[in-house]
Amino acid sequence: MSSYKRDVRILLVGDEKVGKTSLILSLVSEEFAEEVPARAEEITIPADVTPEHVPTCIVDYSAQDQEEIVLQEELRKASVICIVYSVVDEDSIQRLTSYWLPYLRYTLGDDHRTPVILVGNKVDLTDIQTLESILPIMNDFGEVETCVECSARTLKNISEVFYYAQKAVLHPTAPVYNPDEKELTPQAKKALTRIFRICDLDNDNVLSDEEINLFQMKCFNSPLHPQALEDVKSIVRKNVTDGVSDGITLKGFLFLHTLFIQKGRHETTWSVLRKFGYDDNLQLTTEYLSPKLFVGLGSTTELTAEGYQFLVRLFDKYDEDRDGFLSPTELQNLFSTCPIMPWGPDVNNTVCTNADGWISLNGYLAQWTLTTLLDVNRAIEYLAYLGFNYQQESQLTAIHVTRDKKIDLEKRQTGRNVFRCHVMGAKSVGKTAFLQGLLQRNLRYVATLNRQNLSNFTINTVQVYGQDKYLMLHEVDMVMCEMLTPTELDCDVACLVYDVTNPQSFEFCARMYLKHFIDCKIPTLIVASKAEYPEVRQDYELTPAQFCSRFKLPPPQRFTCIDKVNHDVYIKLATMAAYPNLKRLVHMLLVHQRPLWLEERLRHIKGLFQSSPNTYLQVGIGLAVAAALSFAIYKFVHTSSTPRR
Repeated sequence: MSSYKRDVRILLVGDEKVGKTSLILSLVSEEFAEEVPARAEEITIPADVTPEHVPTCIVDYSAQDQEEIVLQEELRKASVICIVYSVVDEDSIQRLTSYWLPYLRYTLGDDHRTPVILVGNKVDLTDIQTLESILPIMNDFGEVETCVECSARTLKNISEVFYYAQKAVLHPTAPVYNPDEKELTPQAKKALTRIFRICDLDNDNVLSDEEINLFQMKCFNSPLHPQALEDVKSIVRKNVTDGVSDGITLKGFLFLHTLFIQKGRHETTWSVLRKFGYDDNLQLTTEYLSPKLFVGLGSTTELTAEGYQFLVRLFDKYDEDRDGFLSPTELQNLFSTCPIMPWGPDVNNTVCTNADGWISLNGYLAQWTLTTLLDVNRAIEYLAYLGFNYQQESQLTAIHVTRDKKIDLEKRQTGRNVFRCHVMGAKSVGKTAFLQGLLQRNLRYVATLNRQNLSNFTINTVQVYGQDKYLMLHEVDMVMCEMLTPTELDCDVACLVYDVTNPQSFEFCARMYLKHFIDCKIPTLIVASKAEYPEVRQDYELTPAQFCSRFKLPPPQRFTCIDKVNHDVYIKLATMAAYPNLKRLVHMLLVHQRPLWLEERLRHIKGLFQSSPNTYLQVGIGLAVAAALSFAIYKFVHTSSTPRR
């Protein structure tokens, strides 16, 4: 995808003796040269002395001094071509259509987009203007941007020639305006419509005075004077039905840009298009859509507060009925500034929705969180489509790259807010129900879902010690083999699921743990699904409880979702992901296991309670023990979480 021009290469061609070289020399020396060489050397004008602040190269061509193959090479390299003719030489005027313009099409192609300027030199020798005879040529050859009459001898309009040449490159007419139809091109209408929708912050299909002034500040660094704004509205009102309704409507907005181009103010429309990332072909540039972001090995990507704030405002803008959900139409409207809808039908089974399948605000933010975690480049691209850059300098302010997970383990703390849990298990053990349970959906609801639209991911917020964290569940496909790729092993916590009614299902979990997780630092939780049924003996040398005890894992977590979902298991997974270093304490607190020292203390306390009839004494002892336990836990956490020096 090409970006807009960062320099300009102007090529002057034309018949002999029309004054091509004289024009260049008069521009540079600001005086007419009586003695003129056959061809001027290539000249580069620095950016700081040109009206458009871009470096400009001016190239002369002489048939006497150069071969035709050189001409063809220069035509292909040129940003803009000036065909010079003499206003006092009828033959040179006729040669515009009989030779030069057809020759350009022959060399560059019939549909070439290189702009052409017709330059009529030597106006100092006649009082007759040739513009009337040139207008039909401009109508027949759409590549001709404009015609300028000048004089190299008197310096009349010399600067204008090269200014219009620059302008033809930097603010071309062809992509934005159709002179035959006298209206904007379809591509320009599409781009300006997207811009209008982004700037219409309250989604009322009208740009209010406040929105217009914000637009002016963003694009031109200055607001419109109130009287100037009223004058603009008056012009629109006179020319376009429904162009003004309190503010300027889309019809009025498009009319204004049509008027700018018709009046020769292409730069106004192009300034707007450039601000919103468009190149010369009215395509969004790569730099605009995909600014470079470095994500190191072991790091992940999350949304920043600025990112979430923008997305919440966008949700509120398109939630027209204010019900807290996006209907299919509202969702379609939200993504109307994007080339395609980024979310498929599986999104309804990935995040929280209402009973009709409409995405809630929490579900909408969760889906964006998931996209940012799994495909940050896609998230960055769609933030640009949606207009994040209109309110912020770059989409990169919406993205936070977390530090390497190894550093988190060394520091014994993490700043991450999104945790990745990979769910594995044999076929039909209940993994789908487990994933859907994260969205508070029970088994009866899951039975009604279209299996074709099921996702291998679900994501929702989970509270970890009073803080909301995102837990993403990913069902790893284990159909073909039991080997995991590095990507499939890249998670914050692993969940191995077996079916309490299937005696062969736990063996899979045991093999997976011993093969992939026994020697790694990934916390692992074994989940016993379908716990509403009696548990059968597993065909394995150890029972699930014995296996967990031997390898210092939490006991199997019983999970059921036939009616009410057992949500505690998700809290346990998120907590284990957040505190991978505190395995002993986390397991103790989450699983309610009592270490031997605690059992002994409790037995001793029980004896005191039984031997002492004094109720006050019992209460006092209970309070003292509670305080001692609290202090012990505090010391454990403090010691475990303090970095070692």
